[in-house]
Amino acid sequence: MFYLLNRPRAEAEALAEAIIAVKDRVRLCSRCFSLTEEDPCAICTDVRRDAGLLCVVAEAKDIFSLERTSAFRGRYYVLGGLMSPMDGVGPAQLRVKELIARIGEDAPREVIIATNPNAEGEVTALYLSKLIAPLGISVTRLAYGLPIGGDLDYADEITLAKSLEGRRSL
Repeated sequence: MFYLLNRPRAEAEALAEAIIAVKDRVRLCSRCFSLTEEDPCAICTDVRRDAGLLCVVAEAKDIFSLERTSAFRGRYYVLGGLMSPMDGVGPAQLRVKELIARIGEDAPREVIIATNPNAEGEVTALYLSKLIAPLGISVTRLAYGLPIGGDLDYADEITLAKSLEGRRSL
């Protein structure tokens, strides 16, 4: 705020106009519910992406985090939040029905559930896996573990236990 107060009025007005322009142009993709200026979004229309991989995330911002890695070349689906019984958020408040419809239309070979490793993310992942698995589709979850460059001394017990469970061969 103090930065803006010290800038010329024209800069503040330009910033305000840019914010309004973003609010006017950005909307949700009708296929994946990510943020976009074009519908459907660039990821949904990219024929180079693997349509057999569908990554389910809680919020659109999660897509941007995953895309920064350049490690995932499939498609996405945004739930619009996570289940939180304590806050009254259940499947009806999320885009679960639309997800099942999308899976029925696209018939991916794998659905990757990429929710945060907290109580809400775990509840949501478990619920979704129980819905999707009977459809004969592989359901996977992002791995848990130690961050690159992290020290075992500073890791909590749950992270260490999950790291041991998710170990892989070298």
